[in-house]
Amino acid sequence: MATFNVPTREEVSENNQVIFDNLQKGLGFVPNLYATYAYSETALGDYLALQNRKSTLKAKEREVINLVVSQVNECAYCLAAHTALGKMNGFTDEQILEIRSGQASFDAKLDALAKFVKDITINRSKPSQEAVDNFLAAGYDKANLVDTIIVIGDKIISNFIHGTTQVPVDFPAAPALEEATA
Repeated sequence: MATFNVPTREEVSENNQVIFDNLQKGLGFVPNLYATYAYSETALGDYLALQNRKSTLKAKEREVINLVVSQVNECAYCLAAHTALGKMNGFTDEQILEIRSGQASFDAKLDALAKFVKDITINRSKPSQEAVDNFLAAGYDKANLVDTIIVIGDKIISNFIHGTTQVPVDFPAAPALEEATA
């Protein structure tokens, strides 16, 4: 069985060392999942560029997407990280659990977003027409639709990297959804 250790600064390329240094300055640490991207010479920089790209979506909307996709893909790392980020973006613990279930009854627009994201992720890129129609009827436009799909892709990449490598989660664990809603 292959094991994946979290690369240290000394084990990565010079380009990735610079990124590690910037992450250390900005976040106070290099998240294990980001460090894992640094097995590749270019993946970490490419991923951060994708993640930090200009978007028509607000930070809260991106967190809804991140939480729903990570729940569908059962990614413990991303659920932990985005639970913390969701709180930083103003969501309560209860709202985060509801978002993870694929809905947001506390906000009609975010509810349409969460339902669309869950539908398209579960159905592997083929959302129901109802989910698309409800997304657009909630006030999102076609640019928002494209940006939503970009964020879904971003999160699927991280979910797959963690799912494959199983590097240690270095954020407080997210509560199990079924336990939290039981």
